[in-house]
Amino acid sequence: MKKDGSKKSTPRGAKPTAKNASDKSAPRSSKPPMPKRSQKPKPAATPKPKMDSDNIRLNKYIANSGACSRRDADIYIQSGAVKVNGVPVTEMGYKVKPGDIVNFDGQVLTPGKKEYVLLNKPKNFTTAGEDDADMRNVLELVRAATTAKLKPVGRMDKNTTGLLLFTNDNDLITKFAQPNQKSFKIYQVSLDKNLKFEDLEKISGGVTLDEHRLFVDEISYIEGQAKTEIGIKLRTANVKVVRAIFEAFKYNVLKVDRVAFAGLTKKNLPRGNWRYLTDQEVINLRNV
Repeated sequence: MKKDGSKKSTPRGAKPTAKNASDKSAPRSSKPPMPKRSQKPKPAATPKPKMDSDNIRLNKYIANSGACSRRDADIYIQSGAVKVNGVPVTEMGYKVKPGDIVNFDGQVLTPGKKEYVLLNKPKNFTTAGEDDADMRNVLELVRAATTAKLKPVGRMDKNTTGLLLFTNDNDLITKFAQPNQKSFKIYQVSLDKNLKFEDLEKISGGVTLDEHRLFVDEISYIEGQAKTEIGIKLRTANVKVVRAIFEAFKYNVLKVDRVAFAGLTKKNLPRGNWRYLTDQEVINLRNV
C-alpha cells in the first residue's frame, strides 16, 4: 500500500512474483508431476542355434581317411558300400557327426590330418615295389616325416631324380593324375649326344606319341653347359613321357631331374632331403 492508503497496482499482463526468490514455500510449477512410466521387462534373448561346424560331408570324411578321392567316394556311397553307425547311407551330402562310426567297403575309417611332404629324390629309389636289391622305395626317405599313410604324387623310376611330392590327400593325388594338367613341371634332361638345333625346334612345336599330340611349353639348351643338357617345360607329371620325347628323335636319355613341380622348386632342399609344404604352397597346389 502507498503512504496515502491506496493499493499498489500491478501492470496489466505482468505475472506476480514471489517476494523472495529463496522462499521455498513458493510453488515451482503449476503443472502436476508426470507419472513415471512403468518399464516392461525385456524379453529373454533367444539362444542362437549351434552351428554344425564339427560335422563333415561323408565323401570328404572318406577322402580324409585316405581311402579314395571324394569323386570315387560318391560312387561307393551310391552303391551302398558305405555304412554310418551300421546303417547303409546312399544320400549325397550326408554329414558325419563327431562320434559316428563310418564303415567303408568293410573297413572302419579314421580320418586324419592332411600332410604334404616334398622330397628331392636321389637315384636308386623308386615309387614302384619291384624286388630288386638295387632299388629301394622312396617311402623310406620320408618315413620320419609323419605317421600318416603317404602316397607319392606320380611315379618315378630309380634313375629319375628331383622333386617328388607325397601326401595323404587323395583329391590332390587324383588331380595331378589327370591328363589335362594346367600346372608346369620343368625337367633337366641329360642326353648321350648333343641335341641338334633342328630337333630342338621340332620338339618345341609339339610331339606325337602313341597317336596323342603332346604340346611342349618350352625347351632350350642349358646356358653354360654342353648341348647334351636340355631344359624342357611341360604340363605332364609323367616322367616316362619326358624320356619318350627324346627317344622319338633317336636320343638316349641318361638322366632326368625334375627341378620344378607346379610352382615348387628345389631351393634350399639338398638331394635326399625333404620338407613340409607351407599353408600357402598347399593353397597354390589346389588352385593350379
